[in-house]
Amino acid sequence: MQFPVFLRPLFGRVTWRVKTDSRLIYLTFDDGPVPEVTPRVLDILDHYGWKATFFCVGENVHKYPELYQEILRRGHHVGNHSYNHVRGFRLSEKDYVANVKKASELIDSKLFRPPHGRIRFSQIKALRKDYQIVMWDVITYDYDKKKSPEAIFNIIRRYLRKGSIVVFHDSIKAEKNVLSVLPKALAYWKEQNYQYGLL
Repeated sequence: MQFPVFLRPLFGRVTWRVKTDSRLIYLTFDDGPVPEVTPRVLDILDHYGWKATFFCVGENVHKYPELYQEILRRGHHVGNHSYNHVRGFRLSEKDYVANVKKASELIDSKLFRPPHGRIRFSQIKALRKDYQIVMWDVITYDYDKKKSPEAIFNIIRRYLRKGSIVVFHDSIKAEKNVLSVLPKALAYWKEQNYQYGLL
């Protein structure tokens, strides 16, 4: 189930979808970079001539700085996904902001996506002074091992529209699904005359 459109304004000034009349898709990846998955995702994107925005976990960037640099070298954008994938509901405003700022020491970006989409209104207010907070229009659920690649592809086809921000994951948890579905999604988007946009 996608996050209901009618509830999105309650979050205030956060980005769920890009308003456009063009057939643009804003492809994003969360939770990387990791050596088991990210390089293969990059190769798939290269094959289809597609660019994306990678919301990186600071801890992973610290472990694999060469992968972070490779994302940038191949022409993709990056965003902050906190230092160690913290859930906003479990931390105070001060501790949550500190975690995001710690990740910013490694991730050069003013884009931020809250892990799991879990963030308090006070945390949004504190962060939006320095970051564009980016949510999503279509979440693929590629991390859900109970979902088949076919089910995930059907989610993408059903909910996609102009300006959609689509979330995949370059994580070990999502490895099987993302590597199976991503090529099909990219081929389908090209058939439908969509092009990529970058956040």
